[in-house]
Amino acid sequence: MIVFIAMILVAGIAASVMIQTMSDLQNKANRTGRETIRDISTGIEVRQVSGYVVNSKIDQLALYISPIVASEGIDLSHTVIFLSDSNNEVMLKYDSSMFSNSVSSNGLFHTLNSSNLTSSSFGIVVVRDRDSSCTASNPVINEKDIVVLIVNTTKCFSGLSPRTEVWGRVTPEYGISGIISFTVPSVLIDRVVDLQP
Repeated sequence: MIVFIAMILVAGIAASVMIQTMSDLQNKANRTGRETIRDISTGIEVRQVSGYVVNSKIDQLALYISPIVASEGIDLSHTVIFLSDSNNEVMLKYDSSMFSNSVSSNGLFHTLNSSNLTSSSFGIVVVRDRDSSCTASNPVINEKDIVVLIVNTTKCFSGLSPRTEVWGRVTPEYGISGIISFTVPSVLIDRVVDLQP
């Protein structure tokens, strides 16, 4: 009788350990599933890249970005731009003092004072933000928002000369990175040049 009771107690303890282990595994699987879905369904799309020409070199870049379709909100204060002119690579982070919630009447490239940007910072100009979620202190973009990231290429690379191959990516805190890839035209005549459609 004592042996039988002992066997029942051991079986009960074993069952309780197994149930606890299964519960822990289920919670971990759910969390991993949510993180995986977030990582593959969230991201940034680089819609267009334009350049501002000064003294036959590109002095500034304007990266038009928006979240991919059905993306969660993206916090641009935790977003990084990696950019290379094939000789040097820079990593840029958001400078909260370089923000505008509208485009200047003098044009996009005159909205921010880009001379205040460094070789490790970028600014933000809001083009469309329906829910006003993108502010200087909390620059979050969500579906259908469009913002422009301004980069001072003179500070980063001493300007971009004609025929320079440029590549890079706009990397959010999590999710898919937006790709930057273009070659500077061989002749820079216009003040503003479209570089990547």
